[in-house]
Amino acid sequence: MPITKFAIPEVIFGNGSVKYLAPCAHRLGAKRVLLVSDEGLAKAGWVHMVQDLLQEGNLECVYFSEVDANPRDWQVHKGAEVYKQSGADVIVGLGGGSAIDAAKGIAVIVGNGGRISDYEGANMIMRPLPPMIFIPSTAGSGSDVSQFCIITDQERQLKMSIISRSLVPNLSIIDPNLLATKTRELIISSAVDALAHAVESYVSRLASPFTETQAMLAIQMIINNIQEAVEARSPEALTNLSIASTAAGMSFSNAGLGIGHSLAHSIGGRFDVQHGLVHPILLPVVMSYNLPSCREKMARIGSCILGPRFCSEEMLAQKGIEHLQRMFENFGVAMHLRDILHDDSQLEQICRMAVPDACTLTNPRDTGWQDLLTICEEAW
Repeated sequence: MPITKFAIPEVIFGNGSVKYLAPCAHRLGAKRVLLVSDEGLAKAGWVHMVQDLLQEGNLECVYFSEVDANPRDWQVHKGAEVYKQSGADVIVGLGGGSAIDAAKGIAVIVGNGGRISDYEGANMIMRPLPPMIFIPSTAGSGSDVSQFCIITDQERQLKMSIISRSLVPNLSIIDPNLLATKTRELIISSAVDALAHAVESYVSRLASPFTETQAMLAIQMIINNIQEAVEARSPEALTNLSIASTAAGMSFSNAGLGIGHSLAHSIGGRFDVQHGLVHPILLPVVMSYNLPSCREKMARIGSCILGPRFCSEEMLAQKGIEHLQRMFENFGVAMHLRDILHDDSQLEQICRMAVPDACTLTNPRDTGWQDLLTICEEAW
């Protein structure tokens, strides 16, 4: 077995665990916190709750909310200026992947200077970052435990993948109570995003026994709990989706992802499409494309989804993929690229832009832009 590594933050998990925020911030030397979140979390009351917790813990708080669904490079630079001018010493990211990625980007600029595009790719961050605490409000992105940061370069209309051990926060506080205010659509898109993380990292070229275990746990828990979470908002099911998202995040953070995410980054950067909308469309098609290069692993995924079956690996894998396709269709989400893009004239450009994405490198099957175009045409 090749030498491998497995990097994760300290994690505090459980209903009500957000109450430990202030003591944890004090432990990191905090006196004034930069809180990075968005208006959706503010309207739901979570920003005010976190501000109260910090105030009760005798911590000053500066609130930065200029974060879009696909955080922009200029927002990161503005947040870094707010951090510096306010004299903050710890960053708290509250929200889904967008707010947390924005918080990571701010930390990169605070610690290293320059432009966020200077750090695109893997292992480009050379200096330490300020302490970071993340509180995820969705069960999907895994950004709160990962080495990834995705920021939109507005000039190039491209989502940049920034990958570094430095981006793993000091602490992730995962409180499933925060899922209570999420819409049905957000629960679905977040869970499918986590499922895509788990599947792609499981078959990644950099997968190891450490990541594979977490990926399979995530797949099993999502399949077992997504229906109940969506239909009944069961607290137990939502908690299990939080566990699954965290496990998937630990897996992809260390194993990488695949071409489904390469395409999702390219589509999101070009059309500003919400990340979670893309994966129900692409995941089954990408799994079928990768099947010849990882038949045994795809069969294990099929068995995890369907239970043991007396059939060939090829058939078991394919039936698992078909099951996912039906499950997504039953949720009533968009199942074709034409439903979210409306114009296929830029598909070739999207595919050409996706090839250099870091996620393409760890895909189990070698891929060129023509292959990606075939996938997009099948998903159209």
